[in-house]
Amino acid sequence: MTSYQRGIFAIIATAWFFDSMDLGALTFVLGPIRQSFGLSTSQTGLLSSMSFLGMFIGAASAGVLADRFGRTRIFQVSMIFWGLGSILCGFASSVETLAAARVLLGFGMGMEFPVAQSMVSEIIPANQRGRYIALLEGFWPIGFIASGILSFAVLSFADWRWVFILQGIPAIFVLIVRRYVPESPRWLASHGEAARADAVMSEIEAKVSQRLNGAPLPAPVPQSIDQQQSHGLSTLFAPGYARRTVMLWCLWFFALLGFYGLTTWLGALLQAKGFAITKSVFYTILISLAGVPGFLTAAWSIEALGRKITLIGALLGAAIACYFYGAAADQTQLIVAGLCMQFCAFGMWSALYAYTPELYPTQIRATGTGFASAIGRVGSLIGPSLIGFILPTAGQSGVFALGAGAFVTAALVVLVLGEETKGRTLESISQ
Repeated sequence: MTSYQRGIFAIIATAWFFDSMDLGALTFVLGPIRQSFGLSTSQTGLLSSMSFLGMFIGAASAGVLADRFGRTRIFQVSMIFWGLGSILCGFASSVETLAAARVLLGFGMGMEFPVAQSMVSEIIPANQRGRYIALLEGFWPIGFIASGILSFAVLSFADWRWVFILQGIPAIFVLIVRRYVPESPRWLASHGEAARADAVMSEIEAKVSQRLNGAPLPAPVPQSIDQQQSHGLSTLFAPGYARRTVMLWCLWFFALLGFYGLTTWLGALLQAKGFAITKSVFYTILISLAGVPGFLTAAWSIEALGRKITLIGALLGAAIACYFYGAAADQTQLIVAGLCMQFCAFGMWSALYAYTPELYPTQIRATGTGFASAIGRVGSLIGPSLIGFILPTAGQSGVFALGAGAFVTAALVVLVLGEETKGRTLESISQ
């Protein structure tokens, strides 16, 4: 592990941070949008699901494209889409045009997530890979909190449109990615481009050696690998991968149904309890602060204890906290349960993102990760809409019971079908 790799990680993580700000914005402005267009609860739920429809399309297509055309090229294209989508949200003149802009925004986000996961997993050594992917996911709660702070500041003197416009501007960061992030040598080698892979590695080695004042680098240790041929999507269900694919698809579906179903509505649910818009935004930011120690704890746990136990513990913890959040009788109970819920939920995210790309070989890593993410987006598409229909009849206790049940189901899937990958190289896992 070198400072060069940490620099590449920092660039990818910064792009992830900006992306997460855009995704989290709806949590804080859904209430004002609902008032602006006079939407019912079911209409609000459908609107909040539009970005997840885009994410489903983006995640499913980006994985295949990244495995065919390369990681960095698709990563750059994704940033252009989400930046443009965010700005168009700010200029939406009707709820229909806003919904269309949210689909475009979600498409860019859905493209970025699986590609970024694959890029980081392919440049980090095995003994630190899980920790760094967990840290990458940690930029999601940081971006979420930053989005809340921006929304809190903007809503005090302007309307919700400016939140989206301001958050679309950082897409220009694509120029930094284009200049400094190289193509994955693993991807190049897996596509028979040995000369380009060697050139990228030579450039990396030269930069590392330069930072070490010309000191010689350790000689690479060859590994004997039984190279398996990929046959596209069919490989996801080939012997050795079918069980992993079923496990990941179920895990992503139920985990994201619970998480986004609740998180997207947090601000609006607080407003339904009688809190003013700015007050609800403040409380949502407050409980989201627990996401920072949540992902840091997960980053330690996945290397110290393993992926499976970290995922199961975070999911069950989130389920328990959901129950108490829905049953909270006063403000103190609400905040304490909310802090616990976000601590576990963001820890779950870190473990989920670390675990998924490890289970597939390089030739289909982005494809496998992308389709797992896409199935998860089906859950996140259903979640907010489902809550929009449940809330009027079952109330907030029913909403949080739904979230808790989804988290418990995801934990059981990992317990029964999951396998441990801690400390293993990507090549050894893929055999």
